[in-house]
Amino acid sequence: MAKPTNRDKILSEGLKVVQQYGFGGASVRDIIRAANVPQGSFSNHFESKEAFGVEILDLYFAGTRAVLDDTLCNDNLPPLARLHAYLDANKNRLDRDGMENGCLLGNLGGEAVDHSESIRLRLADIFAEVRQALVYCLNEAIRLGDVPGSMNSEDVAEFIVGGLQGAILMGKVQRSPVPVERFEQILFSMILGQPTSLTSFDATHTAAA
Repeated sequence: MAKPTNRDKILSEGLKVVQQYGFGGASVRDIIRAANVPQGSFSNHFESKEAFGVEILDLYFAGTRAVLDDTLCNDNLPPLARLHAYLDANKNRLDRDGMENGCLLGNLGGEAVDHSESIRLRLADIFAEVRQALVYCLNEAIRLGDVPGSMNSEDVAEFIVGGLQGAILMGKVQRSPVPVERFEQILFSMILGQPTSLTSFDATHTAAA
């Protein structure tokens, strides 16, 4: 295995720093210190912090794309099982992070798009790719009769992308997987028409209120 270059170290360690402190809160000095590389290395490899932000999005999304391939685009699984697996993969990532980091896509979407057009455009492309994977899965569910044939897969895919990002944000705020689990339950029972009980989530919501 090739030895990581200074550029590789800046990206991999810088991604962790941004996840911990946010894009605005992560200084170049913090990133260089975490990567343990010479001070001038950052400017040698990146035109700006904004350019670095686009590249850590690509690095992060490489992992997300692998999840899409294993779940939503996996023709060896029934379509609704693929969707469950995709949502479970998101919950598992949150659990590994101790419910602290949330999703980098949503984090930068809320923090950086008003200040960086290149980050905004890259995020738009990434979310479009996620939506298309969801559409692919949902169209197969429609074809097999697993969900109502009248369902608009494009609209439901858009709902899933936005709803999941919101649930992940609430999970980060509450330090709990319950918002994501509740989203999954409502999606399957009320949107996709699957027989799923919401009793436990209703009780949790009532207790929290």
